[in-house]
Amino acid sequence: MHVLLVASAFDSLTQRILTELRDRGHTTDTAVAGDEEAVRRAVHRYAPELLIAPRLDTVIPEDVWSARTCLVVHLGPPGDRGPSPLDRACRDGVRRWGVTVHQATGELGAGDVWSWVPFTVPPVGKGDLYRNEAADAATEAVLLAVRRFASGGYRPRPQTEAAERIVHRPHLTQELRRVDWERDDTATVLRSLRSADSHPGVLDDLLGRPFYLHGGHHEDRLRGRPGELLATRAGAVCRATTDGAVWIPELRPRRTPGGPATFRLPAVQALGSLLPDLPEVHAPLRLPAHRRTWTDISYAENGPVGFLRFSFPGGAMSTAQCRRLLAAYRFACHRPVSVIVLGGARDFFACGVHLRVIEAAADPGKEAWANTNALNDLVQAVLTTTDRLVVAAVGGNAAAGGAMLALAADEVWCRSGSVLAPYTRPLGKYGSAYRTYVLPRRAGEEAAAALVDEAQPLGAAGARRAGLVDRVLAVAPQDFGTEIARLAGELGREAGLPDRIAAKKAARERDEALRPLSAYQQAEMERVRRAFFTPDDPYHALRAAIVRRTEPAAAVVGPARSAEPDSVPAGT
Repeated sequence: MHVLLVASAFDSLTQRILTELRDRGHTTDTAVAGDEEAVRRAVHRYAPELLIAPRLDTVIPEDVWSARTCLVVHLGPPGDRGPSPLDRACRDGVRRWGVTVHQATGELGAGDVWSWVPFTVPPVGKGDLYRNEAADAATEAVLLAVRRFASGGYRPRPQTEAAERIVHRPHLTQELRRVDWERDDTATVLRSLRSADSHPGVLDDLLGRPFYLHGGHHEDRLRGRPGELLATRAGAVCRATTDGAVWIPELRPRRTPGGPATFRLPAVQALGSLLPDLPEVHAPLRLPAHRRTWTDISYAENGPVGFLRFSFPGGAMSTAQCRRLLAAYRFACHRPVSVIVLGGARDFFACGVHLRVIEAAADPGKEAWANTNALNDLVQAVLTTTDRLVVAAVGGNAAAGGAMLALAADEVWCRSGSVLAPYTRPLGKYGSAYRTYVLPRRAGEEAAAALVDEAQPLGAAGARRAGLVDRVLAVAPQDFGTEIARLAGELGREAGLPDRIAAKKAARERDEALRPLSAYQQAEMERVRRAFFTPDDPYHALRAAIVRRTEPAAAVVGPARSAEPDSVPAGT
């Protein structure tokens, strides 16, 4: 079947549904539409049998939905209407939620139901929920609706029959999101912060300035006067509640009237000179199991396996984050383990360099160069580890240089809901992170070139067919870490493991003799250098457009958003 996906941004959910449809043999086109006329043009151009809107901020025009079947994905159960459905689910602490696929009609959100799938809501941020449980349910609901449409005999149910009740929910304003630091306990604060973690953030006054707070994590030891900043850690700030404290990783200054668009940054960097003299309270790399505090990098061991877990907001990796992760990786390489598992978090694996930190730098080209080299050093360390096996555990999405980090490992184990985007072309940047070695090593020269040229995301199944992934785990997001630990334990106990490690070392030596890794890096970085240090190179304008969410050129608006796949809509 020929399906057209119409979305307001080529975000993670749109990519997930696109890859799942393609994996099942459907032909697909994708159109990024900002208004009704753009929807009309897309329909006229592609003439689809079925139109699906995974994430659309504009309405589908009547002349479109009256002429063909148009299915809308709503991130709420049947009968739930209005914007901000996932925001409310997180803020209200609901245990069960759902995704509904309904037919577009003249009344927003009131169309007949083609399918709906419930899911359990874990205590995580909205962005994490959007990319995992909600995306799993949305994918299942869309595929079911497509099968029902293809059958030709299914009649969708009116919402009055499919829903227990119809609930009209108004927009979740900043006034409703606001945290009362003098009254709210930690659980209440966390629900507010998590319901807006990626977008739009929670507007608050901090040190006399208006900031949006992005993300929230529990702190088990630090205490202070409610609302007071207590400490910093890895770019985040810790703030006291009435009965404890929370870590806030990122902040965004409120945009001034007529001023440029603002964007999220590590909290310490966003505060800049406003930040008082606070202690930097480090979390131990080997964090005890009983601790309930935030850390973005941790290490644990179980017999012959070392687990190096990391989770950075939005999957982006700044220069400092790359260097800290490299130091932790080197620590793991000195431990008496035969297998290192890199990753394993339930959300993002990694999405490459930190575009927002680069954009905020006094010299973006210089910072981009430093960030790229820091990521290259990390990838090189994985590639040159020859005395043990390295497994990349990809629980969420991986893109650009972050995908290269995963592919540098000896084995890549991927959750079935993950999406891989192993390219950087949308930024006008050739790309580095040893891409010219890593991709052909796994997919072959011709297929690797096609992956880069086509710049299309791959689902887990497609990535496995392409040779990028060795094992796909069909498990729920919350079970990914447990399953990874079980499988890694089995690998660490295999009788033939020493022989595999010896063969790996010999293969690396043969490759190095044919062409040193340094030659790959030099060739890649020569191209990158020209982009970073040429003021009128398209890279700079494209980076700014992505970070500041201004309107980029039509030719790059879709794929370019895939470099920032943590975009989460305020509503559907």
